[in-house]
Amino acid sequence: MPDAGPVIRMLRNDRMIVAAAITFAVLASTAFILAGGGTGMSVFGMAGETGPAGALLGRTPDMAMPSLWSPAYALVIFFMWWMMMIAMMVPSAAPTILLYGALNSAKGPGGPLLFALGYLAAWAAFSLIATLMQCALATLGLMSSMFMTLARPSLGAAVLIGAGLYQFTPLKAACLDHCRGPVEALTRHRRTGRAAAFRMGFLHGGYCLGCCWALMALLFVGGIMNIWWVLGIAIYVALEKLAPAGDRLARPMGAVLVVAGGALMLRVFGVV
Repeated sequence: MPDAGPVIRMLRNDRMIVAAAITFAVLASTAFILAGGGTGMSVFGMAGETGPAGALLGRTPDMAMPSLWSPAYALVIFFMWWMMMIAMMVPSAAPTILLYGALNSAKGPGGPLLFALGYLAAWAAFSLIATLMQCALATLGLMSSMFMTLARPSLGAAVLIGAGLYQFTPLKAACLDHCRGPVEALTRHRRTGRAAAFRMGFLHGGYCLGCCWALMALLFVGGIMNIWWVLGIAIYVALEKLAPAGDRLARPMGAVLVVAGGALMLRVFGVV
């Protein structure tokens, strides 16, 4: 039998195709965010202006004025959030996507790619909710237009404390266990049918959302386009999900967030 051509050999390597698609998605979404996410704002300029501490923690945000969004601007913000979630979440989900492909190799690369699309759809739903929240806050004059962060330190303190307390909840622990144990999860939640891969990807994305939504809400505190916060949260999420003892990080991080929120609240009331 003659040797297969390079294209045929590549198509047989499902893992290579899926890995290449994941890498392209992460790089493309990262480039989109670094270019300003379609908002016309510079993430590097914002990072230089606010620093790693973020606008709300490092300085007083500008006095926000109520603003009404156009549908076109809302669509831009939605894609900004979605691309940011892809850049932040897909790297830590890549092992599960590749594992699904290995467990369902008979389906070829289409199975894991549909799984990945289902995962991205779950984060698209989160991005829609985040966009609606940002729109509501902007309409009420509670968002800083300059830094894309909460304009009231008291609200920022509440988000920090809430995100910290969520780290201690059973729901957080259950979702984190699912994300850290993909073999058991993919076996237990196995689906059949033509849309099985997409449904399982969406389900896995739902568990990741349950694990990380409160951490993503921290972007409202440090700055939605503050590259320091985006990178820091992405690294922490990857450690929590992939490091050998990553599950032990949840409670200490929760304590840090609660203390930071409490300190900010004390500063708001002039105690410190």
